Amino acid sequence: MDRIVAEQTAQSWRTVLRRRVFVATGIFVLWAAVIEGRLVYLQVFQHAELMSRAERQQMRTVPAPAKRGEILDRRGHLLAYSVDADSIYAVPPEVADPDAAATSICDALGDCQPKERDDLVGKLNRKKPFVYVRRRVSPEQAKRVSALQLDGVGFMSETRRFYPNRELAAHVLGYTGLEGDGLSGLEAAYDKLIKGRQGTVLVQTDARRKPFSRLERPPTAGASLELTIDEYIQHVAERELAAAAESRHAVGGAAVVMDPWTGEILALANWPTFNPNTYRDADDRQRRNRAVQDIYEPGSTFKIVTAGAALQEHLVKPDEPIDVSAGKIRLGSRVINDDHHYGVLSFTDVIVKSSNVGTIKVGLRLGPEKMGAYVSKFGFGRRSSPDFPGESPGIVWNPSKVTDSALASMSMGHQVGVTALQMAAAVSSVANGGELIEPRIIRAVIRDGVRIPVPRKVIGPTLTKDVSAELTAMMEAVVERGTGTRAQVAGFTVAGKTGTAQKLVDGKYSHSLFNASFVGFIPSRAPKFAIVIVIDSPNDHYGGLAAAPVFQAIGAAALRHQGVPPTLNAPPPILVARNDAATVGGANDAVPAIVPVSSPAEGDASVFPDLRGLSARDALQAVTRLGMTARLRGTGLVAQQQPEPGTPIERGAVSTLWLDRRPMTGPRP
Repeated sequence: MDRIVAEQTAQSWRTVLRRRVFVATGIFVLWAAVIEGRLVYLQVFQHAELMSRAERQQMRTVPAPAKRGEILDRRGHLLAYSVDADSIYAVPPEVADPDAAATSICDALGDCQPKERDDLVGKLNRKKPFVYVRRRVSPEQAKRVSALQLDGVGFMSETRRFYPNRELAAHVLGYTGLEGDGLSGLEAAYDKLIKGRQGTVLVQTDARRKPFSRLERPPTAGASLELTIDEYIQHVAERELAAAAESRHAVGGAAVVMDPWTGEILALANWPTFNPNTYRDADDRQRRNRAVQDIYEPGSTFKIVTAGAALQEHLVKPDEPIDVSAGKIRLGSRVINDDHHYGVLSFTDVIVKSSNVGTIKVGLRLGPEKMGAYVSKFGFGRRSSPDFPGESPGIVWNPSKVTDSALASMSMGHQVGVTALQMAAAVSSVANGGELIEPRIIRAVIRDGVRIPVPRKVIGPTLTKDVSAELTAMMEAVVERGTGTRAQVAGFTVAGKTGTAQKLVDGKYSHSLFNASFVGFIPSRAPKFAIVIVIDSPNDHYGGLAAAPVFQAIGAAALRHQGVPPTLNAPPPILVARNDAATVGGANDAVPAIVPVSSPAEGDASVFPDLRGLSARDALQAVTRLGMTARLRGTGLVAQQQPEPGTPIERGAVSTLWLDRRPMTGPRP
C-alpha cells in the first residue's frame, strides 16, 4: 500500500515538473523570440534612424563663418572691419525641457521680450540638429548663459561687422545683416569678394556628451578693399553738407569730390545720414544714397554741356555777341524768361550771368541730334560706375522726339534727369582737357597680402583741349564776377557753374521747391578736385547762395589737406643754388643757377609778354597759361608788370602785376 502511494506521488511530481519545464521553456522561447524580433526590428527597420540619432548625439557639425575682409581708405585708415563675438546655439533633441530652458536663457540674457521667449520655445521644440538661440551676444550675456550649464545649449564664435567712424561714409560702405551678408553699399556690391568662404567644425562627444575630438575645415578670409576715399576729405564733405542743409532747412543733399584725372572719388557724402552699426534704427530716407540714386534736373549747371558742345562744333565763339535784350524767347505758345534784362552779351557773359535766353539761342543752333550726341558723350543717360549697382542711369530725351521746346529746356538743364555722380564725371572731363573718366571708389583689392590696383578707365572723349580751356575760362569768370562768387577760394583760381531748378511735384513744377547746385573744379588751371554740390529744397534756393559756399568750404579744406600751393597771389617759391652743370658763365667763373624748389624748371625759357592794358582776368589767364603763378596788386587794368616784357622766364616763376584804373607807363613809384 505504501509502495503504491509512493509511486503515485512520484508520478504526480514528474507531471508537475514536466508542466513547469514546458511552461518555462515556452516562456524562454517567447522571450527569445521577442528579443530576436526586437533586434531584427532595430537592426533592419530602425537602422538608419538609430545611426542618424547616434551621429547627432556623438558628432556635431557646426558652421565656421569666414572673416570678412577689411575696408580701408586710401591712406590705410580702417573704415570697416570684423570683431569676434559669441553666438548661442542649441541642439533641440538634446534639450530635455524646452519651456524651462527658454525661460532660463531669457532670464540670463536679461533683455528678452515675451515674443522672443515664445519664439525660442518654438525653436527648442523642433527636431532640427541645430538652431540659433541668439547671435552675437555681449561677453556678459554669454557668461551668464554658460553658467546655466544647460544640456543641448552651446556657444560658437562668430564675427560682427564694426564701423569705427559711425556715420562716416555710411552710404559708401553700406552694412551687413545677421548672417554676415552685405545688404547695402560696397558691403553688398562686393559681398562675394569680401565675405570669404565658410568653414565647418566636426565635434565628437562621448556618452556623457563630453567632446573628445574636433576636426575643422578652416574658413577662408575675404579680400580687403582699399578705397579711393580720403577719410579727412570725406569728413569735411559730410560736415559742410550737413551744416548747409540744416541751416537752410533743406530736405536733403549730396556732395561728390573727385580727382578729375583718375576718376577716383575722394568723398561721397549724403544728408541725412545714418550709423551702419545700428542701421535698423534708420529709415529709408536716411539710408538712401542720394548722390547715385536720386535724379534731379541740373538747371544751369547743365549749361556747361550746351556751351561745350557749341564751342566744339564751332557754332559760337566765347566773345561772340548774343542779343538777349528782349529778356525772353518764344517757342510756339511757350515763353521762357531771363531773371534780368541784359541787352547784348558775349557768349562768355551768357554763361557768367546764366542767361536762359542766350543759352537757348545757342542750343537751337546745335539741334536735337548734336545736342543728344554730346549729352551721351558727357555720360548722361547711363550708369557711370560699376561700384554702385543701385545707381540711376538718369533720364534723357531720344533725339528723334526732341521738339524745339524740349531742346530749349535741355539747353538750360531742364527736362533732363542726372545724378550728382554723373555731374562729377562730366565736369571732370572739362577739367582734364576732354576725357570722360569712369568714376571709381575701389582703388585696390588686397587678397592674401597681395595688392591689386584697379586701373583708370577712359570712357571716351568729350571736348578737345582747346575747347576745354575756353570753357574753363568761361567758368572761371562765373566765379570771378558772375553767379558763383561765393565759391571763391582765397589764393586759387576756381572754375564753376551755379544751378537752380524747380522740382517736379505730382507731375508739375513747384514754385516753392528747388534743387540748388554748384559744380566746379579747383585750381582751375591745374585741377586737383572736381566737386559737385546738390541741396534739395533749401530756403535760399539759388545755387550761388545755397551750394556755392559748400563748394568753397570743401575745396579750401581739401587744398590745405593735400598741401596744394596757391595759384593766385602766391608767396614766392624758396630759391636754392643748383650746383651742377647748369651754371652761368664759364668753367672757371661759374655762378650757381637759381631755381625754385617748389616748381622745378620745365623745358626752355620763354619770353614774357607785355600784359599792360589788359584786364586782371585776361592777364591772369595769360600768366597761368605760361605755367607761372600770378600775384596781383590793386584793381583795374595792368599798369606795370614784373618780369618786364621780353624777359626770359621759366615755368613756376612768380609774376607780379600792378593794377590801376588807368594804364601806367614808366617805373612804378
